[in-house]
Amino acid sequence: MSSSSLICLIFVSCLLMVQPQEPHFFQPLLPGFQTYLTIPIVFFSKHIQGKTNGNTWTLTSDSMDQTWQVIQEERRLTRGWKEFAEAHDLRIGDIVIFKLKGSMVFHVTPFGPSCCDIQYTYPNSMEEAHDHQNNTGTGARFSYSWDYCFKAEVTDSNVREDKLDLPVGATGCNALNKECKKAKLVNIEGKAWNVSMRFNESGGFYYIKGWRKFCAENKCHIGDSFVFNVVGDGNTWPLMCVCAPSKECFKSAGDIASSSR
Repeated sequence: MSSSSLICLIFVSCLLMVQPQEPHFFQPLLPGFQTYLTIPIVFFSKHIQGKTNGNTWTLTSDSMDQTWQVIQEERRLTRGWKEFAEAHDLRIGDIVIFKLKGSMVFHVTPFGPSCCDIQYTYPNSMEEAHDHQNNTGTGARFSYSWDYCFKAEVTDSNVREDKLDLPVGATGCNALNKECKKAKLVNIEGKAWNVSMRFNESGGFYYIKGWRKFCAENKCHIGDSFVFNVVGDGNTWPLMCVCAPSKECFKSAGDIASSSR
């Protein structure tokens, strides 16, 4: 990992340190995030449940001089969230940090898969505005790869060996880099586990170590299957996010991970 990437990770970690005057939470954006965003249960129980009379959140950000009204239904942000996400061009693999600034007022900071805050650019002329007219947000941003997914099955051997071999097809994924030695596995709830990642030169495939802990803490059983969506910019730690279970999700996963070769 480059020194600049390490600085970004340290910076994000500092932002996530709990400050009593500004409680906050963060969520990685997984497939389907455009419909709603789930509020972590610990944050919800401590700062929201039974402590507010209304169910409307006011969202602000540094990127735009405007506010958004978003409806909270139980532990989900629903109506209005899609408009906020589109205005900020949020994408799968991004991370959003919510800081509670007042009564149901939250400041939101989006980070890209590189763990650095997203840099927005805005059109300075009519020609540039025309170039960006197909964007849903008011600004353009850097692109990341999230176009590769694979199926992983929990087997006796890969749990015992604490190792999951990625499909050979993963070598063509722009989010992965042979020089990067770490990755994050993200479950359906948005919780992340750090794992080691290596490239087997003789076999021509990536593999991860730390699979056993992920399976144990997610209460996986032998025979369980997941589809992981690989997210990243090719320079920093990639995210391997579990897709919501659906026929479409499993259909899109063309390659299957193995436990040994």
